[in-house]
Amino acid sequence: MSGLLLRALSRFMAKGNLVVLLPDGTRYELGDGSGPRVVLRIETAHAMRTMLADASLGFAENYMNGEISIEEGDILDLLQLAFINGNYEHATGPLAALKSGAAYLFRRLQQINTAGRSRANVHHHYDLSNEMYRLFLDPDMQYSCAYFEHPGQGLDEAQLAKKRHIAAKLRVQPGQSVLDIGSGWGGLGLYLARNLGASVQGVTLSDEQLAVARERAVGEGLDDLVRFDLRDYRSLDTRFDRIVSVGMFEHVGINHFASFFEKVAELLKDDGVMLLHTIGRSGPPAATDAFIRKHIFPGGYIPSMSEVLPVIERAGLVLTDVEILRFHYAQTLKAWRERFNAHREEVVALLDERFFRMWNLYLAGSEAAFRWGDLVVFQFQLAHAKNALPLTRDYIANEEEKLRQLENSESVRPPPGLNVAA
Repeated sequence: MSGLLLRALSRFMAKGNLVVLLPDGTRYELGDGSGPRVVLRIETAHAMRTMLADASLGFAENYMNGEISIEEGDILDLLQLAFINGNYEHATGPLAALKSGAAYLFRRLQQINTAGRSRANVHHHYDLSNEMYRLFLDPDMQYSCAYFEHPGQGLDEAQLAKKRHIAAKLRVQPGQSVLDIGSGWGGLGLYLARNLGASVQGVTLSDEQLAVARERAVGEGLDDLVRFDLRDYRSLDTRFDRIVSVGMFEHVGINHFASFFEKVAELLKDDGVMLLHTIGRSGPPAATDAFIRKHIFPGGYIPSMSEVLPVIERAGLVLTDVEILRFHYAQTLKAWRERFNAHREEVVALLDERFFRMWNLYLAGSEAAFRWGDLVVFQFQLAHAKNALPLTRDYIANEEEKLRQLENSESVRPPPGLNVAA
């Protein structure tokens, strides 16, 4: 068995400097010796068997369970080796390649995200522990890609810049109604109400996020402007001046792309604007990684541009702008993982050691995919009318500058009597 595993790893590891220690004490050096050395210890025969059966998921689950450890280097260093050597699953043999192909063919069966299943999927990830999320997120609890305006900018400032950038693209006016699909812990909705006097309705499927968002709205005295509901966006029937969705589309699933954009078209006023911020692929479509699908984001799917644009067109919406954030999420994830690891003891106390190892792998793997793989972030700006926004993109920078001034002044309030969208 060890011979089979080593042959598979040898085919895969053409570059880099990897040392593998097996349960019987044997030591193998793989790669061309370039770069920093990574020492991987495989503790059990069970770990070897499961890695041969399914390289990606087998490694992930054995790492989570402590049957694989990294004695020199870091999990991110190991993942970098995987990316610079190409696709691990295809490189480890025809069986793994066959499994990968089958996963792509059957991906639709893994993403039947009905309202009930969507609620369960959200609960699996977002209702873990608000305290755990507070350990590594910024104070506003932004759990999506930050916007780094310049090198060296800190995470907290970059998350504020992200909200500012999105608000500028929406060009929200005081008193306008805004729908926030997947409103999380409420930060973006509160930002739009506080600084632009928007009337915001946020919808989420997370009980824990909802409780925090509502508490924050009351605490800031913005509950007359911002309403958060535990509700699926598909049940809404009110039209809005603006719609925003950040980090939610990844949970829609390819089966539901058409219904998502058809619902957006239905809810968006004729002169309205939508901003969709989502993880995407710069390459062709692919299946969701087995580890991510099973342990982190059940029902999740990251789309390619080619899968989204035709659906937008068929929904009758106009794509007025698209921006691709390439390395912003890699920087965000780096900051998150540094904070997460700095609070290891607290995470283990809240959950357990296996959870800590699982999430350390998730954060490192995600950073690696954005840094060396094909993951990026798309910001799609949509409208019904081509004239819904100014002719050039200059207005975005102008709006951002106005928002910088507003962030440091008293909140903008709408005319008396204006109610939150029903």
